[in-house]
Amino acid sequence: MRAVITGQVGMDKKPYLKAVQKLAGERGETLEVFHVGDLMYAEAADVKPGRILDLPLSRLASLRRSAFKDIISQVSPADQHPNIIVNTHATFRWRHGLFAACDFDLLKRLQPDMFICMVDNVEVVHARLHADHVLDATLKDCMVWREEEILASELMAQALGCAGGFYILSRGRQVDTTETAYRMINRPEMRKVYPSFPMSHVVDMPDVLAEIDHFRAELAKHFISFDPGDVDEKLLLENALAAARDGKDFITVAAHTFGARKGSPELRLAVRDVLDIAGDVDGQIYMRDFRLIDQSDMIVSLVPELPGGIPGLSSGVERELQHAFEHAKEVYVVWKPKKSPSPFISETATKVFRSVPEALAYFEAKGMFATQNLFGH
Repeated sequence: MRAVITGQVGMDKKPYLKAVQKLAGERGETLEVFHVGDLMYAEAADVKPGRILDLPLSRLASLRRSAFKDIISQVSPADQHPNIIVNTHATFRWRHGLFAACDFDLLKRLQPDMFICMVDNVEVVHARLHADHVLDATLKDCMVWREEEILASELMAQALGCAGGFYILSRGRQVDTTETAYRMINRPEMRKVYPSFPMSHVVDMPDVLAEIDHFRAELAKHFISFDPGDVDEKLLLENALAAARDGKDFITVAAHTFGARKGSPELRLAVRDVLDIAGDVDGQIYMRDFRLIDQSDMIVSLVPELPGGIPGLSSGVERELQHAFEHAKEVYVVWKPKKSPSPFISETATKVFRSVPEALAYFEAKGMFATQNLFGH
């Protein structure tokens, strides 16, 4: 696969993609990675690190075009360079305002198979952005930029007719998602799954959380998994709301995103700044989770049994199941409560299981697992 990977500034994609490339190498496969930004800096020796976006747009465009032409020459002919990643951006929201970060004619010559737009928790993106650049951007700015980056990436994939399509991929909050990125490019034939599970109303139930984590991990072993829990800004918002009720002006959150910078274990955020993005957080969760379902082949939902025998069926899980059913996805439900599921679950599900092992055994029997052992054991 030839993949163009986009994402707003502050994603810190370079070390992430280096890890993806290393993973491919360890499995005896070739994966070439090209960083457009590095190539631009190589041609602009007079520009200090972190300042290239401050250049006039005309020079910026010239450097970008030169970098893309170099990449195109290096990956031709295509049959000799089957798996490549081009690390770039779709848009920039900078001092010049909003402007494009790609040239359509050169992308057409590159002939990418897919576009992947990477996302991460907004507070971590905001922190990385200001650590590397002299810029005054709010959390709100970062939320808007993320939406613009996703939309522009998708439109380019559509305009180019990319056979592999367009995807949203999380960098990973507490989990390393490099395995997912590797599979998308080097193992695109693997089935894609959206794991569905309750989130916000089980945060104080450690046993249920452990059960959910096990479920997520098992699916991730065998599929390309687009996990909605890899970006979790709802918790950030709830912490800010609690702080506001207590009359606090700031909250401190753990910077425990996978690949977080060393020496910055915590982030201090103004409560007002977080509350300003409340609508954006809810709206983007709604949009992003449905998009993750759309880019998957199937949804697998875990409904745990909560204390008192109550089914752990949140409104979010119900909407996800309905959305998947209405969009002709395969719908699988692992129903743990002793109480039988309602017809709204059983009649829209492809199949209902009573346990995760039962579901996995069914998937394996149906030939849904990858034929090659990807884990080396």
